[in-house]
Amino acid sequence: NLNNGVYRCGFATSQEAYDGAIEDLTEAFDRVDTILQKQRFIAGDKLTLADIRLFVTLLRFDEVYVVYFKTNTRSVTTTPSILNYLREIYQMPGVADTVEMEQIK
Repeated sequence: NLNNGVYRCGFATSQEAYDGAIEDLTEAFDRVDTILQKQRFIAGDKLTLADIRLFVTLLRFDEVYVVYFKTNTRSVTTTPSILNYLREIYQMPGVADTVEMEQIK
């Protein structure tokens, strides 16, 4: 799970725990990438709560989780399917108004 995986990495209390968490997170990131290469949203062709939850995690991924939680095995900015997914949701009416990257950082 990507949403929980970033926190498992960030709050790992041992190297062994971190290693397991980063492996699981990397696999989850790759699964999301594979899904989004084939379809518009995570659960099909309609926006769902799963997309909203994933959006907020991915929005913070490179700027926050990679920096503070050392989740640097993957990057949103270098993964076209995920980057395009974020852009599409961000450009939906009202979404950009809820995003303040300076506060997120």
